[in-house]
Amino acid sequence: MTPSDRLVAARESAVARVAVLRAELAAIIDSASSTTGDDEHDPEGATIAFERAQAAALLDAAEASRRELDAAFGRVSRGTYGVCVDCGASIGDERLEARPTAVRCVACAGSVRR
Repeated sequence: MTPSDRLVAARESAVARVAVLRAELAAIIDSASSTTGDDEHDPEGATIAFERAQAAALLDAAEASRRELDAAFGRVSRGTYGVCVDCGASIGDERLEARPTAVRCVACAGSVRR
């Protein structure tokens, strides 16, 4: 599988995940509008507010992943895909297989302070 094939497959997956999570969030919001509004005392499980926040966070992460993939496509078109943004070395096929959106080689990724 070529790097472009991996990016296309990963983006298709990300787009599908975004669609599912948007539908899930919409269902939670719709469900909240049809309840009494007092879900804090429901002994059956998580509150609607918690479910909504969790779904929104998952949606944000999926959208961020899609944006990273779009940025990777941009690097492909500019001819800089697979080139470390810090040192200019090759990122390496194994790393790009595992993480198609990687912008740093393993050495530079390990030295980035978080």
